[in-house]
Amino acid sequence: MKKGKFQRTLNKKLPLSIRVLLEAAIRKCDGFYTKEEDVQNILDWQQQQNTAEVPFPPARVLLQDFTGIPAMVDLAAMRDAVAKHGVDPGLISPMCPTDLIVDHSLQIDFSKCAIQNAPNPGGGDVQNQSQAHPRSTPPRPLPRGGSQCGSQRSSCSKSGCSDPPTSPGHPPASVQQIENTPLLCPFHLQPVSEPETALKNQEMELIRNKERLQFFKWCSKAFKNVNVIPPDVGAVHQVNLEYLSRVVQVNDEFIYPDSVVGTDSHTTMINGLGILGWGVGGIESEAVMLGQPVSLTLPRVVGCKLVGSVNPLTTSIDIVLGITKHLRQAGIAGKFVEFFGPGVSQLSTPDRTTIANMCPEYNATVSFFPVDHVTLKHFKKTNFTQEKLELLESYMKAVKLFRSYEDPSEDPHYSEVIEINLSSIMPHVSGPKRPQDRVAVNSMKEDFRRCLDEKVGFKGFHISKEKQGTQVPFLHCGQEYQLAHGSVVIAAVISCTNNCNPSVMLTAGLLAKKAVEAGLVVKPYIRTSLAPGSGMVTHYLNTSGVLPYLSQLGFEVIGYGCATCVGNTAPLPDAVVDAIKHGDLVACGVLSGNRHFEGRLCDCVRANYLASPPLVVAYAIAGTVDIDFEKEPLGVTSDGKEVYLRDVWPSREEVLQTEEDTVISSIFRDRTGRMEKGNSFWNNLDCPDCVVFPWDHKSTYIRSPSFFNKLSKDPQPPQSIENAHALLFLGDKVTTDHISPAGSIARVSAAAKYLLSKRLTPREFNSYGARRGNDAVMTRGTFASIKLQNRFIGKPSPKTLHIPSGQTLDVFEAAERYQRDGIPLIILAGKGYGSGNSRDWVAKGPYLLGVRAIIAESFEKLHKTQLVGMGIMPLQFLPGESADSLELCGKERFTITLPDDMSLRQQLTVKTSQGKTFCVTALFESESDLVFYRHGGLLRYVARTML
Repeated sequence: MKKGKFQRTLNKKLPLSIRVLLEAAIRKCDGFYTKEEDVQNILDWQQQQNTAEVPFPPARVLLQDFTGIPAMVDLAAMRDAVAKHGVDPGLISPMCPTDLIVDHSLQIDFSKCAIQNAPNPGGGDVQNQSQAHPRSTPPRPLPRGGSQCGSQRSSCSKSGCSDPPTSPGHPPASVQQIENTPLLCPFHLQPVSEPETALKNQEMELIRNKERLQFFKWCSKAFKNVNVIPPDVGAVHQVNLEYLSRVVQVNDEFIYPDSVVGTDSHTTMINGLGILGWGVGGIESEAVMLGQPVSLTLPRVVGCKLVGSVNPLTTSIDIVLGITKHLRQAGIAGKFVEFFGPGVSQLSTPDRTTIANMCPEYNATVSFFPVDHVTLKHFKKTNFTQEKLELLESYMKAVKLFRSYEDPSEDPHYSEVIEINLSSIMPHVSGPKRPQDRVAVNSMKEDFRRCLDEKVGFKGFHISKEKQGTQVPFLHCGQEYQLAHGSVVIAAVISCTNNCNPSVMLTAGLLAKKAVEAGLVVKPYIRTSLAPGSGMVTHYLNTSGVLPYLSQLGFEVIGYGCATCVGNTAPLPDAVVDAIKHGDLVACGVLSGNRHFEGRLCDCVRANYLASPPLVVAYAIAGTVDIDFEKEPLGVTSDGKEVYLRDVWPSREEVLQTEEDTVISSIFRDRTGRMEKGNSFWNNLDCPDCVVFPWDHKSTYIRSPSFFNKLSKDPQPPQSIENAHALLFLGDKVTTDHISPAGSIARVSAAAKYLLSKRLTPREFNSYGARRGNDAVMTRGTFASIKLQNRFIGKPSPKTLHIPSGQTLDVFEAAERYQRDGIPLIILAGKGYGSGNSRDWVAKGPYLLGVRAIIAESFEKLHKTQLVGMGIMPLQFLPGESADSLELCGKERFTITLPDDMSLRQQLTVKTSQGKTFCVTALFESESDLVFYRHGGLLRYVARTML
């Protein structure tokens, strides 16, 4: 907005997230979508919260390709419609800047997987394996494929492996080969490196979706305000975070805060950068593209105050999961969460975006972190120029959207405050047998000894008191060692699942560096390994200089894939196994994976703990889990010096600085380069060069929908609904999963029959998501859920009763018959109709089936808006009434008389063919609702504004 106007109207105690809503309302106040009353309601937030409906026009829209394609198809069809009236079709473009990321089309046709069923988890013959510990020889560089096994399918080229080449058609007896998986080296049980796997999947993605991609490329050229990100650049929420985020928008002499609504549940990640945004459905995003704001009840804002200091041993993952746990227990569904307090400054930008990404876990709408000096520091490492950074800082400070979390005088007033003490968030491990059994690290020694005492069970081993002190000596590589209960014999750092966060891997690397420099070692009999989740992990570990130190402690990169946590651990030395069995010892494995059930790592290792990567390294150095890190040394150097964990654990500041320097900048350079370069397939892809899209009538992916059929310049008055039949008679809690097509296309469905008629085989059906640009498929899939509870049928089924004939048919086939006979349709439903995640076809599908109205006991608010947007009347039974209380059987014919001049929440009369009469409330909540309904929906309204 223009400088100054916002400041003059600002209540300085408004939550900063509400200030963003206020700024947008002032800037977009047009008297139709946004009125002065709306601005005043936001200013009076404390009195109006959870009561007033307010509009929010976001700065931009974010689409992924599944939800983006129907929106773009509608715009292309709208161009056809206005062109028939002699209007320049080029006038039809999104009014709101729109980014469309093609990221949802990738399917795993080719994969690399290791499964072995032989008793020996290491593969091959135990007696023939070398007993030399990997730390006895210097680490070898990895081949370019990333695996320590060779890059050929037919043989393993690792030094020391003398296995002859194996024919792909004749795998060795000890290794089970699965279709679409490469052979394994039978000696090391490692997948043979096949870097072309990703390329093959990408090639299949591009071939399978060529029609859709050509359409997207045409959109990027034909429409203004549309930016298409091609395939293989990245996931939608990551691209939004790393490339599209602006924080401050500059456009047409206006400066205003960046904000976004997106069709991806991870859109809330952007809140961590001080950008307000959340996920919406396809219809809502399409409405915003066409200039309509998002409507929301002015939310209650929960202030989440972070205090205290982060425990030195606590990792970013501990913090994220700890805060998520607190918020989940707080009951904040549907509310805004805004963070404040001195503890916020201790959270890095990746920490904040991860917490914001967890919104669905605790049911908040947003988790907002206002911009501060940490945000600015982050953007200095990204693609922001110095000029842009200076503008960002000066603007956000001028309009009071910049926070100094250490200054309590800046704290806003909130609906309620939840305080979380960061010092109370302790590092945990999980075990010894189940991932849900969490143990605080500072209680580990006490808990392990209690497990020895307990009866055999999930937390017990039932070791008698006199045997708990058993120690068994053994020789390994000519040197004597001792094993006891709690001795660590397996330690695996695996950067998968939640441990893919760079900070925890860097913490492990920096810990290894300090430990080596302090003179600490890992005992050579412990089976150590490092399995990065991707080459990027190896890259930043190497770039930061910590990889050699991990290797020196025995944590060498062993390849990329599931290894230790699926039991693919090389056999323990015979002497170690004999010592464990001789003393009946509870030996331990420690790994940073996600599964660790008893015996899974090795049948002689009974106690297994999940831990963060740095704790895996720490327990490996200690050689036991029977240790109190606060009171006992991690190890003793060769000259007798005791070294405690606190002496070598890297500071949080050191980790975050390393992450900013080596990870963030690398990611942004890579993302920017890929964005600018694109890929050869996309760059060479042909697409039409025209204003109006040339529809291919043979296409089964892209088809012009019928929303604009018989579009007149002026709308016709809404007609009363005469003698309608009920297409469906539904109960309570009919969700969007029941209504809108999703997932695979069943071979016996109406959609499958249509595709078969187009001479496609079932293998070519693809999914409903991929075919959202074809209304013929999507209409046939509406109400095609096998879990649909239709009272006409009496059991879960995607069927309904065609009342005139008495036949049971697919819902689409019945609707098609009704439309052919000119019979209007309604739907009867119970409470909570349309609940669940929003989807773009939950209203479009019923509209194309011929449904004119839905009569329900109550509607999910968002879905009610979607129905109005498609020209379907949401009608609500009067309080205390329902289909059952009115004794409706659903087989009656229904007449709903509409007045010439509809008003908000007007009561209408419904008459049945059985002579019953009852009243319903038409849920039109605003003047715009009435306007859209009179025009037959939002799409037709926007098209008419161009005529």
